[in-house]
Amino acid sequence: MIYHLIQFLSKFDIPGEALFTHLSSRAIMASIASLLIAWLAGKRIIRWLQKKQIGETIRDLGLEGQMQKKGTPTMGGIIIILAVAVSALLFCDLTSIYSQLLLFTLFWCGAMGFADDYIKVFRKNKEGMSERWKLILQGILGLVVALTVCYSPDIVVREKVMDEDSTIYVRDAGDSLCVNSEKIVSSGQWKDENVVKSTKTTIPFVKSHEFDYAMLSPFKGALGWYFKWAIYMLMIIIVITACTNGANLTDGMDGLSAGTSAIVAVVLGIFAWLSGNLVNSDYLNIMYIPGTGEIAVFMSAFVGALLGFLWHNAFPAQVFMGDTGSLTIGGIIGVCAVLIRKELLMPLLCGIFLMESLSVILQRGYFKYTKRRYGEGRRIFRMAPLHHHFQKTGIPALLGRPANAIPEAKIVTRFWIIGLLLAVATLAMLKLR
Repeated sequence: MIYHLIQFLSKFDIPGEALFTHLSSRAIMASIASLLIAWLAGKRIIRWLQKKQIGETIRDLGLEGQMQKKGTPTMGGIIIILAVAVSALLFCDLTSIYSQLLLFTLFWCGAMGFADDYIKVFRKNKEGMSERWKLILQGILGLVVALTVCYSPDIVVREKVMDEDSTIYVRDAGDSLCVNSEKIVSSGQWKDENVVKSTKTTIPFVKSHEFDYAMLSPFKGALGWYFKWAIYMLMIIIVITACTNGANLTDGMDGLSAGTSAIVAVVLGIFAWLSGNLVNSDYLNIMYIPGTGEIAVFMSAFVGALLGFLWHNAFPAQVFMGDTGSLTIGGIIGVCAVLIRKELLMPLLCGIFLMESLSVILQRGYFKYTKRRYGEGRRIFRMAPLHHHFQKTGIPALLGRPANAIPEAKIVTRFWIIGLLLAVATLAMLKLR
């Protein structure tokens, strides 16, 4: 709203107007604002949750320090949602389709997680919302995003125009040539001559850094055209669903989900900034997607909110985010990756989410298989998701060593370090061909 107010007042030549319109300034202000909101409002929200006795119900699973968390307030994801929403509404360009999609994701996933936590806390049903309904709601979100990406005229990949001296230009709405990258990114007004609705995405280890989903279509002509978009839409739904569930499974220790997600969000924000900048995208030879600078502003607010929440959630946690927070975090990360065409980099960038998800899938699958074959279920890990495997003692499993439990704070710190290494490796992919 501040952005639009300054845009309206810009015709009066107010000094310092550029401070509130440039992407860099808005990104910094959005992150600071959301951090302060999460930090300050978080205290009051935690006290309110304690007053209403909205505490976590703990089952004794033999985990070190587990029962000490009994009664800790949950549904703290409200803090993240509030901080991101207020900051984004203040500093994002709300006419941008990217801002609109991310805000829709924030509220959709927030409502889904809130409903899940409500069932657990107030209806005393520890299982919460059924897995089927979660997948249906996640699939609806993925379908909405997929249809928007495929049909919205505002979500495009722009082709660069080269003149005789090989300088890169893009035409603005006034038919003049402009090389001011920040002006180009934030203007939002373009000629239709360079618009490309594309199913291309980013992939590492190849010269052009691009992969077209049309290559997966077995058909040519009109049928092939429809088939490639169907494949792309299916991929979008899968990525969003996988990220949402991965973040949800990672939430199980103080500061684990918030810390690892903040690292991922920083990298996605950098990708969004670079992809929406004409000069930087050309230098790195990555896909140029105009308008994604607004995603960078939103992700800055998201990172600030996660850090502000981490202030309260770090070991020992004063509040748990619950599914209200974890589903929201995963949804935003998945949608952001899709919008900036970096979804194929997510297995590396979100390696923590991937490991946590695979541990659950392998554990369940192996348990069911051995129960059918041997009459009793056997386990690969002491406990799944993976972070609990290192916290558990005394149960033999295929991956049962080391025998001694590792303190929770050390597990979380080590997962953060792994997340940082994966983030650096993902950024390095920009120059590996």
